[in-house]
Amino acid sequence: MKIAMIGTGYVGLVSGVCFSDFGHDVICVDRDPAKIAMLEAGEVPIFEPGLDTLMNKNVEAGRLSFTTDLKTAVEGAEAVFIAVGTPTRRGDGHADLSYVMAAAEEIAMAASDYLVIVTKSTVPVGTNRQVKQVVKKARPDLEFDVASNPEFLREGAAIDDFMKPDRIVVGVQTERAGEVMADIYRPLYLRDFPILTTDLESAEMIKYAANAFLAMKITFINEIAALCERTGADVKRVSHGIGLDGRIGNKFLHAGPGYGGSCFPKDTKALARIGQEHGLPMQITEKVITVNEEIKRRMTEKLRDLCDGSFNGKTIAVLGVTFKPNTDDMRDAPSLTIVPALVGGGAKVRVVDPQGRREGEALLPGVSWHDDPYKAANNADLIVLLTEWNEFRALDLKRLAKKMATPRMADLRNIYDPKDARRAGFEAYEPVGRAGYGPTPEA
Repeated sequence: MKIAMIGTGYVGLVSGVCFSDFGHDVICVDRDPAKIAMLEAGEVPIFEPGLDTLMNKNVEAGRLSFTTDLKTAVEGAEAVFIAVGTPTRRGDGHADLSYVMAAAEEIAMAASDYLVIVTKSTVPVGTNRQVKQVVKKARPDLEFDVASNPEFLREGAAIDDFMKPDRIVVGVQTERAGEVMADIYRPLYLRDFPILTTDLESAEMIKYAANAFLAMKITFINEIAALCERTGADVKRVSHGIGLDGRIGNKFLHAGPGYGGSCFPKDTKALARIGQEHGLPMQITEKVITVNEEIKRRMTEKLRDLCDGSFNGKTIAVLGVTFKPNTDDMRDAPSLTIVPALVGGGAKVRVVDPQGRREGEALLPGVSWHDDPYKAANNADLIVLLTEWNEFRALDLKRLAKKMATPRMADLRNIYDPKDARRAGFEAYEPVGRAGYGPTPEA
């Protein structure tokens, strides 16, 4: 099949590359000539493990190409995917659909034969019907269908998620559109991955409901972590204990500094806004948003306590600033709340992150960037483990402690054991939701 993918951001590029690996003929479209030139040169503008290799393999096979010319891409395509951004609109928390509607209109003007216009972007309930009206208005003569096909890709594991999905969700209005979508995903169907075909509204709602539920799960365990600190319980044992219940499951139960990224913050806000517009406030989701911000601020106070009540004049090494490991994405990362508080409080902040510098230099002014955690720890007063990159999971704690002016650690991902930190020479160690220890009297 010939497929056009409008948008070469995270979702569009990963989806386009993976569809081409299914054997489809895929053209990825973007308005940015610099991005297209980069892709044509075999370079990937985002960090996603394995994406560059898979992309170049399919380019060489002649199944994948890139262009700024939407009309050429749409010509002869049986399906055109809209994978443009839907950022949170300023002022009201709603998803900004201007890019989606603009793409729909351009597709309508470029199309000549029947095609299925598929919304891959995350959009509020009712958007696909709006897309249909936009296309009808622009081209009353065009024969087409619309479909909703939300993505469920985890950054850092997107290729595996696409190729081995928990489920594929497809919302359609006609059998013909359903057949086209079934043909696109046939390689997964033949391998017995579940394909759920629904109406448009249910497909749109599934995406928001799934992300809001996962955000709630993260926020719940972070609240439990705070209570564990007050009561003497260990959140790692609590998480393990409740995760063994098959009704709960063990995923997304790791306590930390709050969720961030491209999906959870944006989608929870959008779902809350959808509820308000329909006169049914999403009270749990609204509370999740509030509590998540409180958790980030609580992490800042943890760090302040480790700095004897003030960041002023302190040197602090921060390990990891992307919202999660194996991505360069900084969107709504906890670091964007925590690090500015350190800098604003008068600290000298050194940052180490394998992929965060490209975006982080603009988002985190006033910090210095380092490649080596041991050099960043030299004469530091505090080291903060903020993102659990593999590079930070097996550090030589004794070496780190010896390099520091005051060997203190805030382990906001619970990577290390307090006993190991004490044996290594750290005078203070503060995890999340479990017992740490403060400076000894002699320290």
